[in-house]
Amino acid sequence: MLDSLLLRIAKTAILHSFDPKYQIDKAMLIQKYPYLEQEAATFVTLDYDKTLRGCIGSIIAHRSLIDDIISNAVSAAFHDPRFSPLHVSEFSHLDLEVSVLSTPKILEYDNFDDLLTKIRPHIDGLILNDGVYRGTFLPQVWEQLPQPVQFLEQLSYKAGANPSIYKEHPAIYTYTVDAMQEKFDAILPI
Repeated sequence: MLDSLLLRIAKTAILHSFDPKYQIDKAMLIQKYPYLEQEAATFVTLDYDKTLRGCIGSIIAHRSLIDDIISNAVSAAFHDPRFSPLHVSEFSHLDLEVSVLSTPKILEYDNFDDLLTKIRPHIDGLILNDGVYRGTFLPQVWEQLPQPVQFLEQLSYKAGANPSIYKEHPAIYTYTVDAMQEKFDAILPI
């Protein structure tokens, strides 16, 4: 039930941008499902024929679960700077994914080799934080980057840093996700 509800909230938020008849009655949903009011961090990802089409999220919980999903769904569809805004003609090719993140925890490590032994491929999402450099990869990214060295190098590039940043011992945080996915056109709006 939780999975389908969160996916329907994300889809309805996106559809509302195309047609205002798609509404989310937040008060009713929170009354029926009080957990929607708890603060949570989420990512919303859109894939077009198995290729990334938009992905926006929050790393740290700072608003209610329902508000975070709504905001990130709209941002992933229309405001991801890597893509043009979503068009209705793309619906039949879309997969929608909502990921609810656990609270990030600092990962203590001595050096790069120690870091490689402590990260858990296909389980951990990682946050790299070092001064102006900050980036994250969801655990789902392990599917495209299954080798820990490659995963960390690409995370460094995403953060705007050089892969040698690990010599400077940046702060690394780990988190897990509860991810749910369906075809965009297979989810009924609320």
